[in-house]
Amino acid sequence: MLDEIEDLYRRTAPAGVEATSLRYLAERAERVAVRQGVLEPVARSDDAGVMVTVLAGGGQGYAATSDLTEAGLRRAFARAKGWAEATAGRGVVDFARVPRSSARAEHESPVKTPWESLPLPAKVDLLRAACEGLAADPRIVDRWAGLVGIDTDTLLLTSDGGRVRQRRRALIPQLAATANEGAETVRRTFGGGAWGRLGGLEVLEDTGFQAAPARLAREALELLAAPDCPTGTMDLLLAPDQMILQIHESIGHPLELDRILGDERNYAGTSFVTLDMFGSYQYGSPLLDVTFDPTRAEELGSYAFDDEGTPATREYVIRGGVLLRPLGGATSQARAGVAGVANARATSWNRPPIDRMANLNLEPGDSSLAALVGRVERGVYMETNCSWSIDDSRNKFQFGCEYGRVIEGGELKGVVKKPNYRGVSATFWRNLTGVGDGSTFQVHGVPNCGKGEPNQVIRVGHATPACLFAGVEVFGGAS
Repeated sequence: MLDEIEDLYRRTAPAGVEATSLRYLAERAERVAVRQGVLEPVARSDDAGVMVTVLAGGGQGYAATSDLTEAGLRRAFARAKGWAEATAGRGVVDFARVPRSSARAEHESPVKTPWESLPLPAKVDLLRAACEGLAADPRIVDRWAGLVGIDTDTLLLTSDGGRVRQRRRALIPQLAATANEGAETVRRTFGGGAWGRLGGLEVLEDTGFQAAPARLAREALELLAAPDCPTGTMDLLLAPDQMILQIHESIGHPLELDRILGDERNYAGTSFVTLDMFGSYQYGSPLLDVTFDPTRAEELGSYAFDDEGTPATREYVIRGGVLLRPLGGATSQARAGVAGVANARATSWNRPPIDRMANLNLEPGDSSLAALVGRVERGVYMETNCSWSIDDSRNKFQFGCEYGRVIEGGELKGVVKKPNYRGVSATFWRNLTGVGDGSTFQVHGVPNCGKGEPNQVIRVGHATPACLFAGVEVFGGAS
């Protein structure tokens, strides 16, 4: 199919324009799930199409089609050319100034055991065993286990001679146990559904999927008998599976350059970050080091080139707590006049690339979990996000977690349920007082990050250690 697409591109791209490109995407996905030991309907999807782009007179236009015939591509290019001519001289950026890609490369994410190598009956048996592992007690009233395998193939062709072909295969394992006793109902999940990684069936071993059901069932029962989280201003120790959402919402989204420029205001909001902050603003304490790193192979947002053909490189966006650069691709960089990263990404063939997170990681420090706990006289340890709310400038926030434990006198004490905390991004990260070492470091993924008009849901990776914060407003009960 890729050879056919290349041949069609050469035959249908219009002449007499400054530049053209074609981005082909084919994605196949399979979802298998078991609830209470009963197989749910298996869902499969197979989608393919192209986005074509034309640069003419300084204007840029694009059009998408799933009609992968010569006639279909000619119609798409004609629409894209028409939009380019109509927008020439009227855009917020001169697209002729945006660097164009001439990269030629192939990249494939590493896979040890392909998802498709396991027959469907064996996948069902695996999930039934996981579901059975959640059935530790009659008070576990709902049990669910699921797997989603995704295979994505992309090809980017440009009139500057570029040809970038990439294949990424991902697996997203999911588990959930709901316990009830009287009027009390609690839920415990496998990383909040955020254990997705690139790879094949080896992801199950890498994430501890097989061992997780017994732990989740035990912790759900502990929560049934636990008191509510205490309320007050105290130290807060966050596990990696909660840290990922803290990073995602209060670092990742505020640093998206198109959001800073106002493009997301109508839908997903703006940002408290402004262009003059880069290079000087103290975003967090000196312990805060955050990297944008699409090159980390196992993370869900890994790639070698973004969807505009910019080579992906590891870059510090925050170092020593100081804000260094935004998450903005080539178009936003040209518009704002600042250096960014290779993060122009599209959810599918029928959406244009926009500024998105890829892998956004908080680099490990030098403290073990025991050492972090040992510093706390009074505080709470929290795991696994279950609710979130953040204002439209990505500043004030409130998060709820599934599972908590009180910390007193430098020791982990009893379990508490419904733990919540709130803060302000502009000050919260400056209260970072401890960063876990490699022994606390975990790789997670967010498979459903939404942004853009029309909406784009994209997969993002986050890797982080456990982190300790001082002076946080903590409270119990429903968030």
